[in-house]
Amino acid sequence: MRAIWKGALTFGLVNVPVKVYSATEDHDVSLHQVHNKDGGRIRYQRICEIDGEVVPYSDIDKAFDNGEQTVVLTKEDLDSLPAEKSREIDVVEFVPSEQVDLLTLDRAYYLEPDGSSPKAYVLLRKTLEQTDRTAIVRFSLRQKTRLAALRVRDDVLVLQTLLWADEVREAAFPALDEPVRISAKELEMSASLVESFAADFDPSEFSDEYQDELKILIDAKLEKGDALDTSETFGDHEEEDTGGEVIDLMEALRASVERSRAARSGKADAAASDSSPAKKPAAKKPAAKTTAAKATAEKKTPAKAPAKKAPAKKTAKAS
Repeated sequence: MRAIWKGALTFGLVNVPVKVYSATEDHDVSLHQVHNKDGGRIRYQRICEIDGEVVPYSDIDKAFDNGEQTVVLTKEDLDSLPAEKSREIDVVEFVPSEQVDLLTLDRAYYLEPDGSSPKAYVLLRKTLEQTDRTAIVRFSLRQKTRLAALRVRDDVLVLQTLLWADEVREAAFPALDEPVRISAKELEMSASLVESFAADFDPSEFSDEYQDELKILIDAKLEKGDALDTSETFGDHEEEDTGGEVIDLMEALRASVERSRAARSGKADAAASDSSPAKKPAAKKPAAKTTAAKATAEKKTPAKAPAKKAPAKKTAKAS
């Protein structure tokens, strides 16, 4: 990882030099736009709507438009504002961790001790752990003042930026104002359903199925030389009907509990069967990949001819 920022955590007279790293990354497949006739890459240029000329970044200023008038802000104007001059992350208060609303959590960053001795870093970490509190901090990053929560994760201090109070919308739904009667039996069945799904959360057990299937589709098209009918790969995936209101809530809860128990029982039986020494377990293969391989075998196409040279790129007007 590469540090994106350096500074110091300060609380009282304690100063903790730190390096800041992005804690998350995006693994989505990167796609771009092409012309469907010849595969030419679609490019966008910065074009002035008055004279039609392409404008370099050096000649571009920012502006605010209130609908009637436009105020142009030059680089000099922006440089005159209080900017990212401070390299300190100031602790403003320590709050009970449960008071930090998960809805307000935004980007996460790891903090690494930056110095010959991590003693002050470890002291702050242990203090947060023992008091079960979260530090609310203020700092500036990329010309923005930010509010953040400082907490501990796996012996590392994590800085998680917070949305400002006015950035969180109020949830006002008239339907929830109407009185609703929930019987004790319905609540009992609902609790039983929750219990049937109870488990310890392990994020590694989940994956982005859309991205997985997208990669399989791309690999299959590459293997075939060009084309693959997506219905061949994903044709057996039917849309689940989620429309319509469930009228009999008790029956739906009861059926859900029974289905969940049956599914868990089936998994347990399968696990016991797999662990039996008399039968060697078969290697697992992703369903989508198997289907893609089948489509490749059934539909061979000759090697793709070299792509025609794309015509000279035309200036595309930015939307």
